[in-house]
Amino acid sequence: MKTTTNNNLSQFFKEEYHSLKGYVRSKIDDTADSNAEDILQEVALKVLSRAEDAVPINNIAAYVYNAIRNKIIDVLRTRKEKQYDEDRVAELWEEFSALFYSDEPESQRPELEQTLKDALVQLKPVYRDIIIAVDFEGYSYREIATQTGIAQGTLMSRRHRALSHLHKQLNKK
Repeated sequence: MKTTTNNNLSQFFKEEYHSLKGYVRSKIDDTADSNAEDILQEVALKVLSRAEDAVPINNIAAYVYNAIRNKIIDVLRTRKEKQYDEDRVAELWEEFSALFYSDEPESQRPELEQTLKDALVQLKPVYRDIIIAVDFEGYSYREIATQTGIAQGTLMSRRHRALSHLHKQLNKK
């Protein structure tokens, strides 16, 4: 069974190599050919070196495309990771809290920011994640949609709902 699956996978990669490479290039805008090939080679190696007792693959094309999509997401995440110093983090919190507390006196800002942080932690994960991705990590809706497969409009709606929930939570306090 393992040999048959590996033969089928090898044949698929041989026949579809250029299509797979094009798919990778279409998902990563600023990639060079070598990056697309590197991603494809890593996925091929990983897929072909699956454990013998792994679940059999019923749809090779879907399996390979999912593996490639997951690798692209990993590459985009690592490329996008940023190292923030404490000043930058404080600046981001200040910008975000200005959405809620722009009229409040400067002396109350630290306390209000902590209240906002507490309210953010209490949000549902899908709402919290979109706030963090857009407002703190600097992802665009397009980048998030590409990585997750969720429509940009849905992401915008989630962020809007998240901000609405935060406003309601903060008005209660």
